[in-house]
Amino acid sequence: MIGAGRLLTAIAVALALGMMPIQAQTSYPERPVKIIVPIGPGGSYDLVGRALTDALLKRLGQSFFVENKPGAGTVVGTLAAAQSTPDGYTLVVGGLSNMAFNSALYSNLAYDPLRDFVPVAMVYRFGYVMVGRKDLPQADVNAIVAAAKERPGSITVATAGVGTGQQLVAAAFMKAAGIKLLEVPYKSSPQAFTDLLAGRVDLFFDSIAAGLPYVQSEQARGIAVLSSKRSRLAPDVPTMSEAGVTGLDVDSWLAIFAPVKTPPVVIAKLRADIRAVLPELTERFEKTGGEVWDRPDGLEAFVAAEHASWTRLIRDAGIKLD
Repeated sequence: MIGAGRLLTAIAVALALGMMPIQAQTSYPERPVKIIVPIGPGGSYDLVGRALTDALLKRLGQSFFVENKPGAGTVVGTLAAAQSTPDGYTLVVGGLSNMAFNSALYSNLAYDPLRDFVPVAMVYRFGYVMVGRKDLPQADVNAIVAAAKERPGSITVATAGVGTGQQLVAAAFMKAAGIKLLEVPYKSSPQAFTDLLAGRVDLFFDSIAAGLPYVQSEQARGIAVLSSKRSRLAPDVPTMSEAGVTGLDVDSWLAIFAPVKTPPVVIAKLRADIRAVLPELTERFEKTGGEVWDRPDGLEAFVAAEHASWTRLIRDAGIKLD
């Protein structure tokens, strides 16, 4: 028969072991948490990183901070996150560029988005808009498609760099509509808009936040948004599905990712805390033309599906960065 003292000791040990996950969950984070933004300051990745650091600091009383780590598009910063210690103290903002596009754009990508990361929480989404020069003879999508089918390459579309979202959305449109536009490459979105406003190029695809100011000021024509619903900032601009091109609901998204092997209890704590602060970011995100996107379930399957879809499109289009 076990003695009373030994019994009490055994019970104490069992209780201590049983409390370990709870203690681990409530004690994290015990030191500052770094969120890598794999681009320079500005832009949607940076917006998400800084909005979250502000909100999580207020909620948890522990420092969360952004480290901008640009290079090779989004590769350098994302690789740094993949190679970091999987303890929850280094996270990365992930989106279509680094978690979907890069695998197809680079022949030997140094990280694997599906194997090296765990999606923690979805945060933000925004749509793209097709913008046309203000004197474009084709006033809607159907007219553009008809003209492009009659004379392939007769309508020009600006692209803001190889492998950018702007180029890939244009490629997705051409594939969905079954047409060929003449691509005119630019090094950046502002350069493309300069020529669009001057009438030197016909079309450009960019984020709603970037494109709508030109539409609202009537310097350019808003033709269609490539999202699942109309933008509240431009309720008169139809979705691409409404305009007649189906299968082109392109919602660009941004989420927080952690290195694989980060303890599940830490992932769960982070997920709960991020989801808890998302309502606070609603107004901040809506001002940018996007919205809070809380997607609590099926994150791994969603990211895998986005990765597969964009990889197929990029390879079919023959777009490479190396």
